[in-house]
Amino acid sequence: MAPFSLMSIGANVLVKSLSLFSSASVVRCSCVAPVIRSFSTTTGGPPKRPLTGYMTYVKEMQPNFSRQNPGLKNVDIIRKLAEKWRMLTPEQKQPFQDSSLASREQYKLALKTYKAQLTPAQTAAIAEEKRQRVAKRKAIRKKKELNSLGKPKRPRSAFNIFMAEHFEEAKGTTMQTKLKSLRDDWMRFNITQKQMYTQLAEDDKVRYKNEIKSWEDHMIEIGREDLVRRKERRSITSKANADKKKKSKVTVIKAKAPKKKAEVAGTAVKKTVKSTKK
Repeated sequence: MAPFSLMSIGANVLVKSLSLFSSASVVRCSCVAPVIRSFSTTTGGPPKRPLTGYMTYVKEMQPNFSRQNPGLKNVDIIRKLAEKWRMLTPEQKQPFQDSSLASREQYKLALKTYKAQLTPAQTAAIAEEKRQRVAKRKAIRKKKELNSLGKPKRPRSAFNIFMAEHFEEAKGTTMQTKLKSLRDDWMRFNITQKQMYTQLAEDDKVRYKNEIKSWEDHMIEIGREDLVRRKERRSITSKANADKKKKSKVTVIKAKAPKKKAEVAGTAVKKTVKSTKK
């Protein structure tokens, strides 16, 4: 059962998905029969993933609920249906779960058929596309994490500062035309005209250098060395290794000290033995 908070957060996405659903038939909760989706592999694309039990419930109930509540927005309708889903008993949810399970089995068969008809080149292309999607999602998640941790923004170039300052007054109605106009104006500037923006860019570099140093020190304090730049990470590692070597040297010296005392004691014993023999 999906948590209510997640249902609320994903309401907008769910509304878009529901716009694709047909409202030709409405099946009530007490009499829903498992529906097997037909996955076609003749179009060349992979079969679509089956709906979950909750999504199957929303698909079946949404058209009728919309007619009964014409004043409600789609987002509010989804929230209401999410609340109703939470109130259902396991027995009432079972038909929708069975429908989802049947669709899942059909999906597995369709996916197997789809993969069997692919050439090695197509399989490699799909794998590469999947890798890129995963990498993109990871990059987005990492960017969000860095923003939440307050990582300083990178320094701007002289042209970027100029562009931000004059973008509103640039010629053109679209972004592309404005950017082209700004680029042309920047190329016509002489060194003296660019000097102010160059100096601002240098100041921004100093700002970034100071802020990123403080931020990385804080990340090290909270145990997030993985977010520190590689160069800084290497210097931290080398410093730690140097400290270890110093500690090991001190340990060796302390360990040797008792050995000298033993030698002195042994020498004293030998002298005592000699004097006794005499």
